[in-house]
Amino acid sequence: MVRINWTFQAKDDLKSIAEYISRDSRKYAKLQVLRIKNRTDLLKSQTYLGKIVSEIDKENIRELIEGRYRVIYKIVSEKQIDILTIHHTARVLTRRTIK
Repeated sequence: MVRINWTFQAKDDLKSIAEYISRDSRKYAKLQVLRIKNRTDLLKSQTYLGKIVSEIDKENIRELIEGRYRVIYKIVSEKQIDILTIHHTARVLTRRTIK
């Protein structure tokens, strides 16, 4: 089984999403974070589930969509996936640096 590693950037993104949504609803903020985490759990058994990120166009940089968020991840090896960032679909990805 693949190990999912959350980068500092991805953790910070998730925290920011929760804080923003909780301004209106703490319940919905928790639910959205849970949905994103559950979506990434699918990668443990389906590494190539997501599509290639078109702005980057590398086989190992992929994304899953959860609601209005792009969960961008990197396949590091057969045993590790790094969650790089959680990006809102309304924002332009090229303005952000993905390492």
